[in-house]
Amino acid sequence: MDTATACTGRPLIVGPPELKEPYPKLVEGVVVKGFGRGSKELGIPTANLPSEVVDRDLAKIPIGVYYGWAQVGGGEVYPMVMSLGWNPFYKNEKRSGEVHIINKFKDDFYGQNMKIAILGYIRPERDYDSLEALVTDINIDICAGVESLKREKYAEIKGDVFFKK
Repeated sequence: MDTATACTGRPLIVGPPELKEPYPKLVEGVVVKGFGRGSKELGIPTANLPSEVVDRDLAKIPIGVYYGWAQVGGGEVYPMVMSLGWNPFYKNEKRSGEVHIINKFKDDFYGQNMKIAILGYIRPERDYDSLEALVTDINIDICAGVESLKREKYAEIKGDVFFKK
């Protein structure tokens, strides 16, 4: 699917023009293996937060899809979108935090420390009639996250102190 096709059907800039409470929400944890669906089945790899981080640090955040910045192992900071919830299409029994870092990585990074700065909310969690509909919506989420982060106040956060080594 090309970018122009992927980025239609919903607003591509979400959230207020400047950060407002409760954002930024800073979360940190070691990347763990998930269900193995992101890369293999969806073609959209994710870095999964440990369940204790989801249960402790994200307990008061509504389920849904978010955008922000991510850093793995003290390296570069990249845009990210995160699904926080139950993934009803897959009928998960446990709430998960699955971060898609918008970059092509050569290797996986299980066991490395990941920092994320959640800066805004894209949409609520949904169920889908098909895998294709799920993938289409995720691609629109990615476009919305990238476009939303281009705003000046959001771009400034990228180099902020919580990502410095």
